This record gives sequence, structure tokens and C-alpha cells, in this order.
Amino acid sequence: MTSFDTSPQLNVWRALLALAVVFVMLATTGWTALSSHRATTSLQASLTAWEHGRIGGHRLPDPDGSPARLARFFASLTARQRAGLAHDYPLAVGNMNGAPVGLRYRANRIALKKARKVEKKRMHDSRLSAAGQQQAGRRMHRFESLMRADRRILAFDPDGSGRVAEVFGNLTRAERISVVVPGVDTDLLTFQRTNRRYTAPVGMAKALYAAERTASPTTRTAVIAWADYTAPSGLGVDAATAMRAEEGAIRLNALLGALPGSAPVSVFCHSYGSVLCGVAAHAMPRRVADIAVAASPGMRVSQASHLGTDARVWAMRDADDWVQDVPYLEVGGLGHGADPVSAAFGARVLSARDAEGHSGYFEPGTDSLRNLADIGVGAYDAVRCAHHDDGCRAGLSGGTTAGRA
Repeated sequence: MTSFDTSPQLNVWRALLALAVVFVMLATTGWTALSSHRATTSLQASLTAWEHGRIGGHRLPDPDGSPARLARFFASLTARQRAGLAHDYPLAVGNMNGAPVGLRYRANRIALKKARKVEKKRMHDSRLSAAGQQQAGRRMHRFESLMRADRRILAFDPDGSGRVAEVFGNLTRAERISVVVPGVDTDLLTFQRTNRRYTAPVGMAKALYAAERTASPTTRTAVIAWADYTAPSGLGVDAATAMRAEEGAIRLNALLGALPGSAPVSVFCHSYGSVLCGVAAHAMPRRVADIAVAASPGMRVSQASHLGTDARVWAMRDADDWVQDVPYLEVGGLGHGADPVSAAFGARVLSARDAEGHSGYFEPGTDSLRNLADIGVGAYDAVRCAHHDDGCRAGLSGGTTAGRA
């Protein structure tokens, strides 16, 4: 969802960057190290159970095996056997790259039902504070919402602040696939909003899916709201470094490498999500045709050519987006490098007219959303450039649609 929202936070960024040397010194002495002694999570427990499981007298395959190998394993089973695995190991199957998409949806619905039961019980746990019981209630209602029959949950992890990914459209039949990567303060509870809906991953993905269908009604598209990483919470050291981005990049590339079919993929990265995409770019599969960043604090490189990808790199920033005032540099691990909309960076710079600040890039009716949709359906001849010229379209042929009216 939205990554950085208020001007006082800019001062936090400047302070963090000014104190770069201090943080580096603290890190080298171990002051910033996190404890490695963590309780076993629900997902880990499900994976451990899978590793000890058997079917038809044979051990189950390595859950971290290649998606192709896992796909062959599931294809060798009967429908009843697949359903049994989803029932017995819902979190493992629901998050397993290589498992059939429909089976993942089914498994995650089972996992959500179990997680909802846990939170319902916690709502009345006298050992919790009133605030803790209220938080449990909010999580229970979120799980109920995600469990709805019309929702397609591709990934789900209830532990900690939680992780989730949702699909809009038919992923297995799509001719074009888009992945929305959000930024700071994204978790299970902020995955979807009633107010300011287009600042949250679900609203972003829904708006993009609708805009893509408008841009090319005959193109079968699917959009993934991907909040399946642990995003930084607020503007702290995590947001000013690439630590969360590096962890998330591994997860993003695991997803991209396991997507069904061979449809071209476009990755749309907002705010801190663009840091993650910058870190992930060099290892993205070749089917990723486009990486588009909006409201970016940097992509951890000085030039787009250093991302190590053959994908087209696009960038946009609204004139009123305060992220433009963040120092575009990297010092001692703090900061995220060059400005992606600068001429020196070398991205294709798109119009973001009417985006209305840092969080409005997916608002219906904006140039920013129309541009993202045109990229998503491959209508490159229809995108609008930032500088009232054709510079961002240089060297590109038209896509699959007649373009925008």
C-alpha cells in the first residue's frame, strides 16, 4: 500500500541518511542484529508436516523443489489425492510454487478458516488486553473476507503481521499477467481498505484489472495483488535499507518463476516496492517484459542498465509527490540510489498526471493508471510520456490493442 505519506517523514529520512555512519558502526557491533531464536510459525509447522508425510506409500517431494518438478508431482495424482493434500497441509500447499493454482486457492481457503477460528477464540481470551482482543477481532474479520468463495488467494501466512497474495482474473488462461508490488506498511490488515481503497494492494490490483480490460477488452488478463513479503513498518531503518527488499525479492522471483503458462508478465512496483523490484530485477525470469515503478525512492542502482534485466524499465512520479524530496543517494547502506525518473537513470518516463501525490497512482481516471494498464496489455504505442513527446516510446512497436481513445 502507500509507502511514505507525510512531510514530517521526510525529516526522518534525512536524519537517517545523515546518521548513516552511526548505523553502520552499530550494525558492525551487532546492536541492530535481530534474534534468530523465533518460535516455529504455522507455515513452518505445515511444511515440516509435509516433509514427514507420505502418499501411496511414497514420501512427498521437497516443498522447496523446482516448480516444474512439483507440478509434475501434482499432475501424477488423482483429484481426490490432491484434495487430501490441500486438506492435510493447507498452508504448505497454499504457498507452494508449483502446486496447481486452483489447488492453492482451495488450500488457502482451508488455512484461512483455521486462522479465523484461532482469532475468534483470541477475541475472548481474558489474558489479552482490550486492545489485543480488538486486534484479534480485526484479523478474524479480515480472514472472513478473504475466505469468500469469489476470492482467489494465491498465498497466505497468518503469522506476525501476515502475508497474502490475491488474483483477479483467470491466471491459468491469461494472455498477459500483471503483478502489483506495494510498499511500506503493507500487511494482512492493510491489504484492503474501505476508505482510500486505491492506496491498498487489493484496490490497486482491482483498479488495474478494470483499466486493462478497458484498454483491451479482447485480451485475457490477470492481476496479482502481491503482498507476500514482510514490508517495512513505518519509516525506520528497514525502510531506508534494502534488507526487507532483499528478502522480498527472493519471494517475488519464486512466484514469477512458478506462474502458469508462458504469458508475458509486467511488474508494477509502488514506492518501497520499487526498491524490492530493483533488487529482484536481475533474477527475474525472461518472461517479465516490463518493470514499472511509481513514486520510487530508488532502485538500488545508478542506472536502469545496471538492473541486469532485458525487461523494459518504466518510471513515473506525480508533480506533487513529496518522495521527490528524498535524497536520491546511498550511504553506508542507507538510501536507495539514483532517481528513476531522472534523465541520467535511463528509464522510460511516463506521465502521472492527476495522480494526486504519493498514493494516488492507481486512482481511476488518472494518466498514471491508464499508462500502467496500457503497459499491462502490451499497448506500448498508447502510453503517454511525461515530457509531452514520444521519448518514452522510442524503439517500441505497438502492442496488442488499438490503444486508448
